[in-house]
Order: sequence, then structure tokens, then C-alpha cells
Amino acid sequence: MSDKVCVGAIAGAFGVRGEVRLKSFTAIPEDIANYAPLETEDGSRSFSVKITRQIKNGLAARLSGVTSKEEADALRGMQLFVPRDRLPSLPDDEFYHADLIGLEVTDTGGALLGKVMAVINNGADDLLELRAPGQKQTVLLPFTKAVVPTVDLAQGRIVADPPEGLFS
Repeated sequence: MSDKVCVGAIAGAFGVRGEVRLKSFTAIPEDIANYAPLETEDGSRSFSVKITRQIKNGLAARLSGVTSKEEADALRGMQLFVPRDRLPSLPDDEFYHADLIGLEVTDTGGALLGKVMAVINNGADDLLELRAPGQKQTVLLPFTKAVVPTVDLAQGRIVADPPEGLFS
């Protein structure tokens, strides 16, 4: 597990006065401002955040030190991180998506099913996107207690009982 967690990304400028389009990866999008200062992955830049309003597909925000459209546009695609210790601890059956990505997934018999490439929220439940060995296409595994009975972050593995025919 990394000591930093990605909580958002800058999608570009919003307007001409230095506001940015901010994509928040927090459960409640506006809460991203509560974790400030947000920093780049390498820690070279740090920003305080003021949410100005909700916009389509995200938030409009002011970042400290960004005062023009050109400066905001230059930040397009930048991911924003916070130290893990600034995030709230989670109950035993909840996980930060960043902690699941990269974990190996085995079936209940120990056979390798794949590696988690992404966690996708489809509105009802999360899906684990797996890269299965020897397959070009990824497989979407429902991330429910019935299908994924064990997530062992300490051992870096997930045990799954996939629905019949999902990996054939």
C-alpha cells in the first residue's frame, strides 16, 4: 500500500480566471476540499482547494497559486494526492480502491484468476476489472461479499468464488 492516495484529478480550466475542473474520487465529491492541502504524486506541488460550485462531470474549484486560464490548463491531467493518514479509517468490510488495484485474485481452490487492474462503480455495486492470465479481454468480477468472500490486504490477495462461466 502506498503512503499516498489519489483523491482527484484536474480535468482542465474552467473559465478564464484560473478555476479548474476537478474530478473528485472521494465518496462525497465536495469532501475533497476537506483533505487539503492536496499534492502531486511526487510532492513537488501542493494546493489548498476551494470548491466554487458543482458542474457537469465534476466540480469547479480554485487552487492556491493558480490565477489564470493558462495556469489551470497546464495542470490538465494532474492527479492530486493526500497522505493516507489524513484519510478516515474504514470498517473491516470497506476498502480504498487504490488498495485493491494490483492485488492478485485466486479462486477458492487457489488457482490464479488474474490481477485487479481497476475498480469500477456501476451505481449498484463495484466491479473488479481483472487481467486474466492468457486472455486479451479483461473480466469484470462483481465485488460483493458472495463473490469475493476474502480480501487480505496484509497478504496482498483476494479470494473469489466467481459465478459459473465467467472465466470460460
